[in-house]
Amino acid sequence: MGRLLCFLLCFSSFLISATFADWNILNQRTKGGLKISLKSYCEGWRINVELHNIQGFAVVPEECVSYIGKYVTSIQYKVDSERTIEECRLYLSTSCPLKKDGKDAWLFDIDDTLLSTVPYFKKHHFGGEKLNLTLLEGWMRNILDQPQLTTLLMLVIMVGTRLILRGPDDELNEVQQYKANVRKQLISNGYRIWGVVGDQYSSFEGLPSVRRSFKLPNPFYYVS
Repeated sequence: MGRLLCFLLCFSSFLISATFADWNILNQRTKGGLKISLKSYCEGWRINVELHNIQGFAVVPEECVSYIGKYVTSIQYKVDSERTIEECRLYLSTSCPLKKDGKDAWLFDIDDTLLSTVPYFKKHHFGGEKLNLTLLEGWMRNILDQPQLTTLLMLVIMVGTRLILRGPDDELNEVQQYKANVRKQLISNGYRIWGVVGDQYSSFEGLPSVRRSFKLPNPFYYVS
């Protein structure tokens, strides 16, 4: 009986190994029998990242790196991003009764919202490499230190916009909790947060919730 059990386990392991060894996305078909192309597979992966069905991924699948690279440097990526902003404008102009008393607020992420990191990821395998936060933050710091961007940020602050940066003490909290705490603090100070624009779901989740959230496409990385 022991030998039989061992044989069955080994045989099962062999079948599983053989199955994975023979598996190839180019050989796959849908339940309806339609052949799945690599482009379709990678588009499905990207869409499910945006829908928050795929979470916690460390890298872009190797077979999809080229596809992601083509997408983020394409007209479609620009159209997808601009459509998000157009929906923000529509919502703001039709559904937000602003009181214009200095307490109307709209929140923006900085990285991959106000500041695109596509140039960085062009040099780092379009998300195919595990994200190195130290390198990415160093790259962003260099960009933000450029004179024209510093001047722009100062002008933004002068017209009444508040720039909130994550400090060393905030590193103890996950990004989602940190941003929820920022919203809580703003609301306690009397601000009305009409909407949030960001590239990660961690920008929107947690309490207090926001009236509307707008997600920009980002297939490079996942932040919880």
